[in-house]
Amino acid sequence: MSRYVRASWAFVAYTVLVIVWGAVVRATLSGAGCGDHWPMCNGEIVPVAPSVETMVEFTHRLTSGLAWIFAFGFVLWSRRAFAKGHLARRGAALGLVFMTTEALIGAGLVLTKMVADNPDAARGWWAAAHLLNTFALLTALTLHAHWANGGRPVPLAPRFRAAFALVFTLLAVVGATGAIAALGDTLFPAASLRDALAQDVDAGAHIFLRLRTLHPVFALAAAAGAMFLGGARFSRGGSDARLGLVVASVAVLQTGLGFLNVMLLAPTWLQLVHLVIADGLWIGLVLLRVGSVSSP
Repeated sequence: MSRYVRASWAFVAYTVLVIVWGAVVRATLSGAGCGDHWPMCNGEIVPVAPSVETMVEFTHRLTSGLAWIFAFGFVLWSRRAFAKGHLARRGAALGLVFMTTEALIGAGLVLTKMVADNPDAARGWWAAAHLLNTFALLTALTLHAHWANGGRPVPLAPRFRAAFALVFTLLAVVGATGAIAALGDTLFPAASLRDALAQDVDAGAHIFLRLRTLHPVFALAAAAGAMFLGGARFSRGGSDARLGLVVASVAVLQTGLGFLNVMLLAPTWLQLVHLVIADGLWIGLVLLRVGSVSSP
């Protein structure tokens, strides 16, 4: 495996860590730690005598900024490492595009004050857009690494193309509703499971809570689809059989974590684990769709 390929996969892992730290910012209500300043932090390049919330938010901005620099660096590196027209060049460019839109959405959240304990319903749209862009970013970075390692488009039967399209759509909806559910859990914590269930069906409850029930419904459908695709690829055998088994197993694990999240009233640590597994499932499905013959 070339140095470029190892670096591109390391960048995927680093980006997942940045995404998870962004969830820490939301879960700890630290989104206003730098005030409504962007890209400055409370009007300073480096905050002086920062609070805990400021350090949490500033760390996210710092790691996100480095991620953008890395994405730009891969665009330059890919032009030196691959011939004109190579798919790796396209993947690097897409990674930079979605890394940029990710940063702009983050800036929009700060500048419009859709952070910390702000319960404005519009914040749900911002959260959903942020999550969907994250999935697009992970897709671009995964394809970039896969193509850099010699991966090429793999033809699929029409029924499997349709099945993958459906599962990706369901997962996108799961991600969007999950982002809203996480907001509801953070802003309106319940004292018990009974109270949480009562919030979900209360007609006078906040919209984030009333929409929370949609997440497990779509999640079960998406998990079933991922299990089907993974199981089908495993049963067919070949080079992708192991990846198919992993995808199906991760879908089962994610379903179990979802139920545990509900039972334990969504503790922060479990929300973070749930997010990491969701990102891993998405990456695994992308590789399963394009064929992982050349992927590590």
